[in-house]
Amino acid sequence: MTEAVVGLSRLQFALTVMFHFIFVPLTLGLVWLVAWWEWKYVRSGNEKFLRMAKFWGKLFLINFVLGVVTGITMEFQFGMNWAEYAKYVGDIFGAPLAIEATAAFFLESTFIGLWIFGWKKLSKKMHAAAITIVAFGTALSALWICLANGWMQNPVGYTLRAGRAEMTDFAAVAFNGTGWLIFAHTMLAGFVTAGFFVLGVSAYHLRRKNEVPFFKASFRTAAVFTLVSAVLLVGTGDRQGVRVAKHQPAKFAAMESQWETETGAPYTVFSWPDRANERNAFEFLKIPKGLSLMGFHDGSAVIKGLRDIPRDERPPVLPVFLSFKLMVAFGFLMLLAAFLAWLKGKRGRLESSPRFLRLLVWLIPLPYVVIQLGWIVTELGRQPWIVYGLMKTSDGVSAVLAPSQVLLSLVLFTLVYGALGAVDIYLLARYSRRGPAGARPDGGHIKASRILEAEGGRP
Repeated sequence: MTEAVVGLSRLQFALTVMFHFIFVPLTLGLVWLVAWWEWKYVRSGNEKFLRMAKFWGKLFLINFVLGVVTGITMEFQFGMNWAEYAKYVGDIFGAPLAIEATAAFFLESTFIGLWIFGWKKLSKKMHAAAITIVAFGTALSALWICLANGWMQNPVGYTLRAGRAEMTDFAAVAFNGTGWLIFAHTMLAGFVTAGFFVLGVSAYHLRRKNEVPFFKASFRTAAVFTLVSAVLLVGTGDRQGVRVAKHQPAKFAAMESQWETETGAPYTVFSWPDRANERNAFEFLKIPKGLSLMGFHDGSAVIKGLRDIPRDERPPVLPVFLSFKLMVAFGFLMLLAAFLAWLKGKRGRLESSPRFLRLLVWLIPLPYVVIQLGWIVTELGRQPWIVYGLMKTSDGVSAVLAPSQVLLSLVLFTLVYGALGAVDIYLLARYSRRGPAGARPDGGHIKASRILEAEGGRP
């Protein structure tokens, strides 16, 4: 197996996964907000909430469809580019993915069809139930995928037999704490992404005095949703750090550029890794016992340094280190922005804060950036292992691939995915700017006076 094939295969899979994950978080979060607004309509009868479900539901559907298209190609890569990996651990890794496809994906696909075409054919409650089942289906799909990834991060419930890893305990795989923690963190990241998306689009229209009652209501709901999710996201991030320190000490050491094994290790606020000399080029502002507290919630805990890990089992330190630091910094920026959005929405000062509304529009991409950084930390930090401590990434690549084959498919994927990304951004931007004005639940148009009446205003 040549290094070129391994490198190109890793790059191709990394790019396709990262591109696919542009769509997943918004889908995971926005569907719950759409379900919330439709149930509000069922309970209150106020057509404002139905219009909200229709408007935000249209944006959800655009994102959902493109997410499905980009996700399918990754399934083929396991059998084509990563055949040795599939052969070695397919008995285990394939089980949660099979459940995801046959149960979760078909569940959400079926009921999203009912939701799209059932506006005039289902009762209000049944129609709201359909989008709620879609929401549960997307969460269930994410769960099984996260459990598959959790097994790669922390392999459990298996035995090695005849040159393969075979499952011996399905319950251990299904209830792997690493997978469930990844799932919780992923769902909350999706909630925050959807929250900032709704806040940003609402802020865009509020600055222009478009549909003020409509977008004020959207803004306030999203502000609470985003703030609660952001707080919980920080909490699950902390728990993930503890689990990484315990099960993946090399990744934890790379995240913090910790070279020496220390008891009661301090947390260094400012540093820069020097991989060649196995030290930090500089270190500034140390918090005593801070790193031990972060890693184990115990100030006297031992933090394993990179020097005590074989060179061929260390992840690339600089990209993991930088990605982690930026992820944390941007994560707390999101938390601050979510708090300010909730505060201003609660005090009714949205129209008097045009600069903050403009900022929220510019902050729409921020959760996407944070999620991509988190993915780099999680997956690049696991290297050189494809299954931590069990199988190296270089051993999982298909044995019969030629560099030209991988390069060709990489170029084609890049072109096609680039076009799909442009279409997604165009459609989301177009329908976001258009707003819900004049939209009737059945897709027709009504007069402005009827809209105001439905919202409790006067013509």
